[in-house]
Order: sequence, then structure tokens, then C-alpha cells
Amino acid sequence: MQDRPPQDQPPHDVYAAPSFQAGPIVSSAHLAANSQLPQLSEFEFGLILAGHAFDRWMSRCMAAAGLPGLSPLEVLVLHSVTHRQRPKRLADICLVLGIEDSHTVVYALKKLESQGMIYRIRQGKEKLVLITEAGEKVCQRYGEIRERLLVSAVSALGMDPKAISAVASTMRALSGHYEQAARTAATF
Repeated sequence: MQDRPPQDQPPHDVYAAPSFQAGPIVSSAHLAANSQLPQLSEFEFGLILAGHAFDRWMSRCMAAAGLPGLSPLEVLVLHSVTHRQRPKRLADICLVLGIEDSHTVVYALKKLESQGMIYRIRQGKEKLVLITEAGEKVCQRYGEIRERLLVSAVSALGMDPKAISAVASTMRALSGHYEQAARTAATF
């Protein structure tokens, strides 16, 4: 363990300009510094920022669509139930969204059901979840707001849609590696 400087003296001039060259933009330079792939830390920081921005967007867009007070997970679950107009099982929703803790989805379904956005039916031994007409309308309104505010702004950037699709494909591939690494880490 390294000796610490006395409490009344900082270890260096905290107001001095950094003595290193600017590298990739990361949230944890200590992870990037000695890495064989510092670009992965850059990707992770982008993912952190994008994840938080996307969470804020979903909740605020849904509020603008007329359903305030939903968490990002509840918005995702509502869209998942609406997807392709087919009944969904809890296990299917969890699988598609990559959620291990099914109790969080159960809570979201209960909240959405209490607000009249979804309903449940029993088919044999299974419970299935379906969208209500009110749920469809709010998802449609969400889509309209998304087109006007988000899609139009991203389209104005002039990005090649194939490039956006390639980024999405890369993110899905990397998520598989993070999942495998998480399983392996759980065995340590």
C-alpha cells in the first residue's frame, strides 16, 4: 500500500493541467490504460450515456403520449406486449428484453394492468398478456411523437441507415460477450 500525503496537502497540484495526452473518452481511465482493447472502455462509456439518455427518453415520451409515471422498464414491457399483436408469456417478455429478474417484469405487468393498458388471459396452464385498445392507442401516440421528435432529428444528421443498423448489430454481438463474461464472473 502506498503512503498517503498528509491530509492538509493534496498529492499534486489539483489545478495544474493534466500531464497526459488525451486518449479515448472513457469513464474509467484506469480500465482503459492497461487494456489490450481500450476502445472497449470507450464503447462502455458511450453505452452508459446512451442507456441513461434512452431511459429518460422513453419515460418522457410516454408521458407526452399521455401515460406519465412509467419507468423505462414499464415502457419497454408495454411495447413488448404490443409487439406483433400476439399474446405474450412472462418468460417470452423476459427473454426478448434480456431480463433475468422476472419479478421486475411481473411488477411492471401489474402496474400496466391496473392502468388498463394490458390484460391477462389463461390458456391451459399458462397466463398470457395482451394489449388493450387503450394500450395500443398510447403506443401509437408514442410512435407519432418518436417520429416527430427523434426520428426526424436523427434523419437530419444524414447518417446512412445501414451504418445505424451495423452499430445495432455490433451492440447485439457485444452484448452476447458481456453475458458470457457475466456468467463466467459469477463462477469466481
